[in-house]
Amino acid sequence: MDNQASLPLRSRTDRHAAGKALRQATRRPVHAEWQPSASRPDPIGIIEAQGASRIPELLPIRYGRMKASPLAFLRGAAAIMAADLATTPASGLRVQSCGDCHLANFGSYATPEGLPVFDINDFDETLPAPFEWDVKRLAASLVLSGREHGLRERDSRRLALDATQAYGRELARLARLTPLEAWGTRIDLLDAIDAIDDHHARNRARASLDEQLHSASTQFGLLDTGSRTPRLREKPPLVIRLPEHEAATRQAFARYAATLSPERRLLLERYRLEDVVFKVVGVGSVGTFCAIGLFATADGEPLLLQIKQAQASVLEPFAGGSTYPDAGERVVVGQRIMQAASDLFLGWTHTTGPHHDDDTSAAAGRQFYVRRVKDARLAALAPQIEQHGLAEYAALCGRTLGRAHARSGDIVGLAAYLGQGRSFSHAIADFAVLYADQTERDWQGFNQAIESGRLTAAPG
Repeated sequence: MDNQASLPLRSRTDRHAAGKALRQATRRPVHAEWQPSASRPDPIGIIEAQGASRIPELLPIRYGRMKASPLAFLRGAAAIMAADLATTPASGLRVQSCGDCHLANFGSYATPEGLPVFDINDFDETLPAPFEWDVKRLAASLVLSGREHGLRERDSRRLALDATQAYGRELARLARLTPLEAWGTRIDLLDAIDAIDDHHARNRARASLDEQLHSASTQFGLLDTGSRTPRLREKPPLVIRLPEHEAATRQAFARYAATLSPERRLLLERYRLEDVVFKVVGVGSVGTFCAIGLFATADGEPLLLQIKQAQASVLEPFAGGSTYPDAGERVVVGQRIMQAASDLFLGWTHTTGPHHDDDTSAAAGRQFYVRRVKDARLAALAPQIEQHGLAEYAALCGRTLGRAHARSGDIVGLAAYLGQGRSFSHAIADFAVLYADQTERDWQGFNQAIESGRLTAAPG
């Protein structure tokens, strides 16, 4: 496992005792602490440093999206929070971390068998790290979401508390299972909707699922239906053609097939790459290279694959460097570890450096991961569940994170450290409120940097 030793074979009794003993070295109430140090790096400087390795023309879009609200800022500020989390107490228990664990990076998608599941769906920053870091980032995002929805402060804090308690309950439940049983656990989307307490909210969410699952597939509106040959449609300014980068992207797609297992490579060979467009995605990812490849059979049957640039995880300066030389492979391995059911076409690739193959485009010499374009009909359900029942959504995210951490961490040790009480969850909720306050201050500083001209943000 990347930068993480394999777990030794020990009895549940020994693992439970070791996890419980960690409470003496790192008391659970200390996780409530947050106080920025006098040497805290300038948050705007961190954002500027990230921009140096991204497409300059897209940075104003990124900054414009981060400007929308403190929660939007947090979504784009994973590097800032990583530096802050490194200064907070940690028990010593490590897991394969998402690295950018906020409420918008959970979602619904279909397994290779077509079953709708709920899981973490963004792994750009994944890396082995202290388990507390994912929990704290999720909790802070929930407090900010509660404030954005107009909840009272105690109710916003309660979201963080509910998520952390659900996290602990899931670990405790999985700790009683065999490793094989725990590994195969999934969170069924239908069951998650049925668990919403408010029957009106539950019925609205279920109706949305039924409608979207039965709607006609339009390949997300990306196919140019008026073209006689398979072709993608542009949607400026977020889905566009960049001819200067197309050759390097096609080259990367060609290399990608070599990272697939033989049977999946055989499946991909039934298709041929026909067209490429470039897409602006997310908030934190804006400015990195992201393209969509339209593959088609000889009969014109489409397959859409997304190729997305992978860079060093924002956690690496603090949690240790990745042992994978290719950042795309780091993302793919992390996703396969944390997700209960991963994309059939998940793989990684790279482009050659600017001094090879006469490739002088800005895409040269970069690393990528590849996956299918997400089913927008399913992905759109996560925010709908959030809107219908934010409290249930918070608990669902906490439970999902617990399931993901259980696949790589010592489940029994984690459950023993957290314990049966509420000490850890209340500490995380207190931290989340303090860090939400910090994020709002950073967001105000970010807006001042835009107003002063230090950063340029696109409107909207």
